[in-house]
Amino acid sequence: MKTDTIAAIATGMSDSGISIIRISGDAAIEVVDKIFYANKGKKKLQDVPSHTVHYGHIIDPSTENNLSIVDEVMVSVFRNPKSYTTEDTVEINCHGGSLMTNHILELVLKAGARLAQPGEFTKRAFLNGRIDLSKAEAVIDIIHSKNEYALKNSVRQLKGSVSEAVRRLRDEILYEIAFIESALDDPEHISLDGYTQKLYDKNEDILNRIKSLIDSVDNGRLVKDGIHTVIVGKPNAGKSSLLNLLAGEERAIVTEIAGTTRDILEENINMQGISLNVIDTAGIRETEDVVERIGVEKARKYAQDADLIIYVADSSVPLDENDKSIMRIIGDKKCIALLNKTDLEQVVTEKILFDSLRDHALNEIRIIKTSTKENVGINEFEKAVKDLFFKGEIGTGDQVCITNLRHKEALMDAYESLIQVKNSLINEMPEDFYSIDLMSAYASLGTIIGEEVGEDLVNEIFSKFCMGK
Repeated sequence: MKTDTIAAIATGMSDSGISIIRISGDAAIEVVDKIFYANKGKKKLQDVPSHTVHYGHIIDPSTENNLSIVDEVMVSVFRNPKSYTTEDTVEINCHGGSLMTNHILELVLKAGARLAQPGEFTKRAFLNGRIDLSKAEAVIDIIHSKNEYALKNSVRQLKGSVSEAVRRLRDEILYEIAFIESALDDPEHISLDGYTQKLYDKNEDILNRIKSLIDSVDNGRLVKDGIHTVIVGKPNAGKSSLLNLLAGEERAIVTEIAGTTRDILEENINMQGISLNVIDTAGIRETEDVVERIGVEKARKYAQDADLIIYVADSSVPLDENDKSIMRIIGDKKCIALLNKTDLEQVVTEKILFDSLRDHALNEIRIIKTSTKENVGINEFEKAVKDLFFKGEIGTGDQVCITNLRHKEALMDAYESLIQVKNSLINEMPEDFYSIDLMSAYASLGTIIGEEVGEDLVNEIFSKFCMGK
C-alpha cells in the first residue's frame, strides 16, 4: 500500500552544531533528490545502497539554474524495510539553528512531503509491525526519563521486557482456550477428565505472575516520576539549607530569622540516579502572622500527599509542642528524620528523638545525624532513601517493572477475569464459563501490546509524542 511521505525536524529547536530533518514514506528518496546535490559524481540518492551516508549540499530548485546553495549537509539513506518506520527513510544532517533547519524543512515540504503529525514516525513503526504498542510507549518514556533508573527501565521496555512477559502470558492462556474449545467440539477424542485441577494450577500460576506485575507499579511510578518528597520541621531547623545542599545551588533563602520560608519551594533533585520531587515548606509552628500561617497550612496539606517526609529536627534546641505537631503529621508516612545542626552542642539525642517519634509516627523510624552547614550525613541520607523505597537496589536486568498506568489497568482487568475463572472452577461451572473469562483475560493483555486496541486509543497515545519522533 502506497503511503504519503512525511517530514519533520527530529532534533531540538535551539542553537546547536547539527540539526536532523527526517523524511519517511514511499517518495522519501525522490523528495530529497530534488533538493540534494552530491558533490562526488553528482549521483542521485535513488541509485545509492541502503544505510549509506552522503556528503553534499542542499539547493533551492526554485532559484535560477537550480544551483543556489542553502547548506552543506550529510544525508543518510535507509531503504525499506530496514528503517525506523520500515519505509524508505532519509535523514538530512544540516547545520543547527532554527532559521537554517526550518528553511531546509520548507524545501522538503515544497518538494512533495507533508509535515508529520506528533509521533507519526513511531506510529508508522507500530502500524507497520516493527514494534508493538508497549515498545512504542517506551520510546516516549526514554525521551522523558528523569533519572538513570527510569532510563534503564524504559530501554528494557523498548527491548521488549513488558511485551515478552505479556506475550508469554497470552500464549499460555490461548493454549488453555484452544484445548477447552477443541474438547467441547470433539469430546470423543479429547477428554476433559482431570482437566479441572490442571487448569486451576495453571490459572493460579498466571494469576501470581500478573499480580507480580501489578505490584511492580508503585516502584515503577517512583522510578519514572520521582519520589514526591516534602521537607517539614520547625522554623530555622535547617530545611532550606538542606534543599540548597541537595540541589547544589542556592534555591532557598537562608537566614537566622525564624519564618523566612513562607511559601512553597519546589525542586527536582537527581540523587544517585533517583529523582526526588522535593517541596520545602514553611516552618511548622503556632503563629499569629497571617501569611506565615497560610504557609504552615500548605505544609500540612503537602505532607498528607507525600511519598516521603523528611523531618528536620534541630538538635541544638529542645523538642516542643511544635515538634509533636509535626510528628502527628507524619503518621504512617515513610519518613527519614534528620537530627540536624550536630556541629553545635546537642540538646536532643538520637534516643530522645527516637522515643518521641515512636509515640506519634506509625511507620519505621530512620534517624540520621546531619549538619547541613558542614555537609555531614548527606551520604547516609541518600542511602536511606534507596533502602526505604527500593531495598537498596533498583531494577535488575531481568526485572519487569510496569510504569504505564494504561498497562496497569489492562493487567488488573485480566486479573479480575482470571479470578472469575478460579471461581468457576471452584463452583464446578461448565467449561464454557472458563473459556469466556480466559478469552476476556487474553483480550485485556492484548491491549498492552496493541493487538486489541481501537484507532482512537492509538491516535491518543501517539498524540503525546513530540513532532519528529
